[in-house]
Amino acid sequence: MDTISENKCFGGTQGVYSHASAATGGTMTFGLFLPEEAANGPVPVLIYLSGLTCTHENAMTKSGAQAFAAEQGIALVFPDTSPRGEDVADTDGFDMGLAASFYFDATQDPWKPHYQMETYITRDLMQALADFPLDMDRVSITGHSMGGHGALTLALKHPDMFRSVSAFSPICHPTASDWGQRQFEGYLGSDKSAWAGHDATSLMRSRGYDKPVLVDQGTADQFYDKLNTGDFAAACADARADAQIRLQSGYDHSYFFIASFIADHVDFHAQALYA
Repeated sequence: MDTISENKCFGGTQGVYSHASAATGGTMTFGLFLPEEAANGPVPVLIYLSGLTCTHENAMTKSGAQAFAAEQGIALVFPDTSPRGEDVADTDGFDMGLAASFYFDATQDPWKPHYQMETYITRDLMQALADFPLDMDRVSITGHSMGGHGALTLALKHPDMFRSVSAFSPICHPTASDWGQRQFEGYLGSDKSAWAGHDATSLMRSRGYDKPVLVDQGTADQFYDKLNTGDFAAACADARADAQIRLQSGYDHSYFFIASFIADHVDFHAQALYA
């Protein structure tokens, strides 16, 4: 573990760290906010997955989440959105390749050697976090856009790992969206039967979910038609999931939207983490 930076923040510490990952075959970077309470013992954890084009920095510097996490005594983890390095495959577009991992394990070349982000988040990152005063039995997950897709799917696939899940403007049904179909074919191959296991709407329909769910979606989101929030809401209703799907009037896809409702999400997860 290498320390890149550490800064005093809301009585705690906002750090940035890097470590080797066997899953991605390279060095990964993440941000970690430790509240003041971490000086006295392990604290619960909220993982935040960012969206397309982002790094670990975007939510760390723009969301304002640290203020509310400090109030609740909760640590925040901001992982990177993809593997990095000169030998890591990429494309010219913003929605596939670097910063566009979709948080699952790719099965197709040239992506397969490094784009193993589900294994990274659920194994390598968790192992790295064990070096800090964190209660790894109390972990929740949230995210935005592609990261909202990642949060929902990882929670649905690993229900014993996370106590609650939330998302801002998530890609809810990628197998039925322009934000999903091309990427899934590239990362996972042309067999569409393999895609459903990485689609939040399909997973909710097939598995259900017995932990709390919160989704916020802006009605003025410029990518509204790509996100398919209604499909996920219908799947939650059919599964009788403990889910709140909120449409927020006039809000778009930006970090201004996230900053406006991040306090609600931190409070939502605090209820599950301290239950």
